[in-house]
Amino acid sequence: MFTGIVSDIGTIESLDQRGDLRVNIKCSYDMDNVDLGASIACSGICLTVVDKGDGWFAVDVSNETLSCTAPGQFTAGRRINLERALKVGDELGGHIVTGHVDGVGEVQSSSAAGDSREVVIRVSKELAPYIAAKGSITVDGVSLTVNAVSDDEAGALFTLNIIPHTAEVTTLGEMESGRAVNLEIDILARYLARMEKVRSLV
Repeated sequence: MFTGIVSDIGTIESLDQRGDLRVNIKCSYDMDNVDLGASIACSGICLTVVDKGDGWFAVDVSNETLSCTAPGQFTAGRRINLERALKVGDELGGHIVTGHVDGVGEVQSSSAAGDSREVVIRVSKELAPYIAAKGSITVDGVSLTVNAVSDDEAGALFTLNIIPHTAEVTTLGEMESGRAVNLEIDILARYLARMEKVRSLV
């Protein structure tokens, strides 16, 4: 489990296509304090540390994960948001995040709004019902609040406000039109939808 509060920005150093894709990620974590088998969210994707060294760790990314996440997510030189798994007693500064990507959105626009950036993201019809104004959503591993949602025939557009601090300590400051992003809906919305579905069958 995670909170969507990014604790480091890593850089993909190398990739090795084996049975799965082995990805080496440079980071500033003290890897002496990270066990093999530990979970680290990589731009919102919960992955397992399978190798490590001074200032880097490696993860294996399955074809299934690649098919469910943003195209181009794993390319050499790309910067990614990192968050270590939540520990009992840690401050829950964002919201409950599982590290399981529900879908991919596409940035439609990013424009200045005071000192912040207003970002508009398009989502599919499948994800649209789970996104609500003032609700929580995870974008590339970052816990954010939805400002507004507008539905249309293709799905929905939702608006976010990226404050300067968030832009500085995450990769969200790099978002521009056409960029694909990993999305995880609020876990409460997921379970409420399931409960409504079951109730309708009773």
